[in-house]
Amino acid sequence: MNGDNQARPPAGSVREGGSYPIDLTGPRSHTLAIQPGVGSLSIGPAELGKKAELHVEPDAQIDWTVFDAFATPAGSPWPRFLHYTGDNTGFFDWAQERPVEELTWTPILSADMAADASKSSIHGLHIVLKPSGGHLTLRLPERDFRLSVSGNLSHLSATGVVPSSLTLAPRTSRRKNDAPFLLPGLGELHQVTSLTLQNAPLGQPISLECLDRFPNLDSLSLWGDFCGLDLLARHVRLRNLELRFMPDLGDLPPLSAWPQLSRFIAYNVEEITGKRLKQQMKARANTRPWTEHASVSQLRKPEWWTAEYGRPFSSWPKRLAKLANEAYSTAQTALAKARSFHDAEAAITAFTVRFNTLKGIETTEREDLSEAVWQLSQSEHLIGQPVTEEMAQRWFDAARDY
Repeated sequence: MNGDNQARPPAGSVREGGSYPIDLTGPRSHTLAIQPGVGSLSIGPAELGKKAELHVEPDAQIDWTVFDAFATPAGSPWPRFLHYTGDNTGFFDWAQERPVEELTWTPILSADMAADASKSSIHGLHIVLKPSGGHLTLRLPERDFRLSVSGNLSHLSATGVVPSSLTLAPRTSRRKNDAPFLLPGLGELHQVTSLTLQNAPLGQPISLECLDRFPNLDSLSLWGDFCGLDLLARHVRLRNLELRFMPDLGDLPPLSAWPQLSRFIAYNVEEITGKRLKQQMKARANTRPWTEHASVSQLRKPEWWTAEYGRPFSSWPKRLAKLANEAYSTAQTALAKARSFHDAEAAITAFTVRFNTLKGIETTEREDLSEAVWQLSQSEHLIGQPVTEEMAQRWFDAARDY
């Protein structure tokens, strides 16, 4: 395989694992290593490290057609799942001829950008919007597709055909006492019939006032912490309602509020309301049987939420999370005995330096550790004065090498 496109293998002819030189950004610019049974590929800048198999600068020109030669053993296009971090939008043109099963795109948006995906065949499009950067104006695919957007939602304007389903995961604060998060305006996307809203179980809640902008909903899935659950009673057309990882359902209307409901799931929800929902579900079945799946399961006591989600290590690899939780518990015990700011500084410093020699502490993990230090500063102690966030952050920054 070389820079001469005529010498490339025929489309779909490479179906086995191995290492293959490809002309991704120039003649034989990269070597593609395919592991048997792996259907995904990640492309992005070098700072992603091992999170990207192929390193490409954000503004580099990419020849996406180099992947035409590759297929799964069953003959479908490979990669099935493509993750790309960068500002080259050529994959939308490529996907006009070569369908993409799942595409996760994290644009850098060093400046405002417009992209046209209207003729692309992408079954699942996931866009990750960073906190900073320019604005993305996207014309959506005309073919049936699912759209997911996470991060800073205000950086996206979308026009065109409404997706078959929309998933929104806005970047919210980890401070539970912050004012409820309000979704920005999303233009034509408000016309979707199927919506999923995702949030962390503990932290800044998302206000459900936003649902008044979605007049066509018949399917709604909520994950995490929300406020204004009583407003769901306005959406009498719902046929499907899913509630997952929700620590507070106290304001939820009774199931009778949705007369057309045929599918209902409550999974990993707080215990008190969960028991009430079980009773309502059985009562509803006596008058109108459920035609689709209906269940209430994994009811959780208040302490479960604190243990499982109160600390910011739930998304870490198991080995690192175990070390982080051990260090957190040690620091919490030391702080409980602290009688001076010097004692508090020693406890937080000892926690911080535990991670100086660990591999895998990058931007996301550093933010999680900063959050853990804030939580520790708010825990019980014997000082008689509050340990401020500024103090704790100063001690954290002074002690860390990551």
